[in-house]
Amino acid sequence: MSSQIELQLDRSSIASGDSRKTSLIEVKAFIDEHYDEPISIGLLAEMANVCPKYFVDLFKKTFGQSTMDYVTNVRINHAKRYLAETDCLLRDIAVKVGYKDEFYFSRKFKKEVGVSPSDFSKNTRRVIATCSSSIIGQLLPLNVMPAVAPLDAKWTPYYYNVYHSEIKSHLKLTAPYHDSNFEENAEKLFQAKPDAIIGMDHLSAEEISKLEHIAPALVVPAEAGWREQLTMIAAFLNKEEQAKQWIEQYEQRVQYARSQIDQVVGKESVLALRIFGSSIHVYSNRGLEEVLYEDLQLEPAYGISVRNNQQITIAKLLQRNPDRLFIAVCPEASSRRYWLGLQHSAEWRKLKAVANRNVYMISSDPWFEYSALAISRMLDEALLLFTGDCPNALLDNSHGVSFAT
Repeated sequence: MSSQIELQLDRSSIASGDSRKTSLIEVKAFIDEHYDEPISIGLLAEMANVCPKYFVDLFKKTFGQSTMDYVTNVRINHAKRYLAETDCLLRDIAVKVGYKDEFYFSRKFKKEVGVSPSDFSKNTRRVIATCSSSIIGQLLPLNVMPAVAPLDAKWTPYYYNVYHSEIKSHLKLTAPYHDSNFEENAEKLFQAKPDAIIGMDHLSAEEISKLEHIAPALVVPAEAGWREQLTMIAAFLNKEEQAKQWIEQYEQRVQYARSQIDQVVGKESVLALRIFGSSIHVYSNRGLEEVLYEDLQLEPAYGISVRNNQQITIAKLLQRNPDRLFIAVCPEASSRRYWLGLQHSAEWRKLKAVANRNVYMISSDPWFEYSALAISRMLDEALLLFTGDCPNALLDNSHGVSFAT
């Protein structure tokens, strides 16, 4: 317990307000690091220099989840990794994640995940392939690491940087990024001998037929919502409970994020813009619309269509004068050059959002992708941009990250 004592907070810094919130963040970080040790409300409340009852209420209000639920989620997430990536015995995994009793751990795991640890381990070791990068963002919430998937350092940096070594065989990217040679991808899929293949319906009937000759294949309709896609894939892989839990957890997080952002944004208008070449475009896609305008219920800038990505002038922007702006700058040199010059423009500086420093830079990752994980990351990023708070920051690299919110 000495390490716990050493990390207890300086009580003089926890008077109230922002300092108390900071102390809770440190307590949360302590849980993330010491999840394998005995953790009690009494210990954590003492670290925060408040009474246990007040600590319980304050933690839930701050992070949208009870303290012990958070501890459980952190432990279960680490258990998933041990089950998926090691051959450790169940009793050893239980101890590694803070449970002395392997039978209690098994019951707890099944309650949280929906399947027993042994079934989880067996399912995660199936060889699953996908020929669409966005499907990676549907498989990870189901605790499935694809053995074969398209990866690209430029267009899918998150998946490339975090899962490059875990995804054994890398395919070429397909639509909507750019067209690839299907035959080359099909050959890699054949060599990998997957148990199942999942793709999007941009594939032709002939290409789908070739996939079905390699392994049982599921074709997911691109026009379906991410929840429908996730549920469809879950049914194909016998992981319906995981999909249900992910969606339920996401809806809870939406409620929390909405309440926090509403305190900052209120009824102020929001608009996303895209800088392309030497012009400005209203920017929108399905994921951005769902997160900003449906889930978070933010107010789109009045009188400006957010659905057709039309070009817009600064004069037109000044007429509507959004309170807050999201900006996506295309990576080409001409776009970056125009954006650097635009920031020195007197007209640009007249915009309310610019004058009040309510301009938020966003990138194609995750805002270009449409999947359960991308939507989840957009929600986290929106919360971070608007409030400075990101509950998932320390768990960003975990499988099934959104279970830990």
